[in-house]
Amino acid sequence: MADTPFQIERSPHLEGVPHAFFGSAGGAHQFGFGGPGESNAIRRLRADAASALVKGAPLVTPHQVHSCDVITVEDAWPDTPEGRPVADALVTNRSGLVLGIVTADCGPVLFADQKAGVVGAAHAGWRGAQGGILRNTLAAMEALGAKGPDIAAVLGPAIAQESYEVDEAFRENFTPSDDIHFTPAGMREGRERWHFDLPGYIAAQLEAQGIGTVSIIGQDTYAARSTYYSYRRATQQGAPDYGRQLSAIAVR
Repeated sequence: MADTPFQIERSPHLEGVPHAFFGSAGGAHQFGFGGPGESNAIRRLRADAASALVKGAPLVTPHQVHSCDVITVEDAWPDTPEGRPVADALVTNRSGLVLGIVTADCGPVLFADQKAGVVGAAHAGWRGAQGGILRNTLAAMEALGAKGPDIAAVLGPAIAQESYEVDEAFRENFTPSDDIHFTPAGMREGRERWHFDLPGYIAAQLEAQGIGTVSIIGQDTYAARSTYYSYRRATQQGAPDYGRQLSAIAVR
């Protein structure tokens, strides 16, 4: 497993807030527990990433299960493969903590209200976005004193529409109001297909909450094979490897 430097994307909309969307730096970095790689080496890599944002600060991540649950973090817990609290988003107003979530095609969303000193991180696949993970994250931030018009939300690297082909069974999960997020992809194996715009769907969910800023990094995890792991790409290629990228943020 390669050492730093990391492959990092940042957003001008979070300028002044310690944050980063960490890629795999040539395919070498694997930020998720549960796949190949010795757990202590992965823990050190995750700790180094956190320290790249706030020197010496612990990384706080949940055990993600595609839920709509959010944890308000007051203190760090051990960054271990087992035993971390189950949730798909974290918020805090405490300094000295780096909140992180891992993804592999789903949308990582980082939030900040710099005036209130409140930040959040959410893992948003289509199920989570549809079920309310973004809305719940914003509500948890507001409970800490954040205000909607002052919140910036940035969607990091995720699978792009042109890379996300879906079938009729998938589309049936959505309502006619979501048609804007589907474009025809023609027929394959005798069945009609569409391309689904996950980043656009997530952005629309965020914009519906009336927050101050919504932006998209615009990196396609499926296409950028040397920089990001894609679960869909690995599945299509029959690749056994497991990978995750890390998105992290901290109170300034």
